[in-house]
Amino acid sequence: MPKRKPSFKDPDESKLREDVAETAFRVLQEAIGERPKTKPGEPGEKNPEAVKRGKTGGLKGGKARVASLSEEERREAARLAARARWKKS
Repeated sequence: MPKRKPSFKDPDESKLREDVAETAFRVLQEAIGERPKTKPGEPGEKNPEAVKRGKTGGLKGGKARVASLSEEERREAARLAARARWKKS
């Protein structure tokens, strides 16, 4: 059986959160100058590529779902939505 190479990824490229050891190592590298300091994103700042992808699916998602439902399923979904709206107040 061939040995698998460990895959080490840069935490900045990964979608997963860093664990404590990875965070400590990154901070150490930044402190001694081996790595550029990371800048926290501003609140509300969004990745334009992610926004573009989300918009594409979001624009057609509701219409596609409604087209696939029967009249009875649409009626039930509307009933549940109305109950949820009235339950809030």
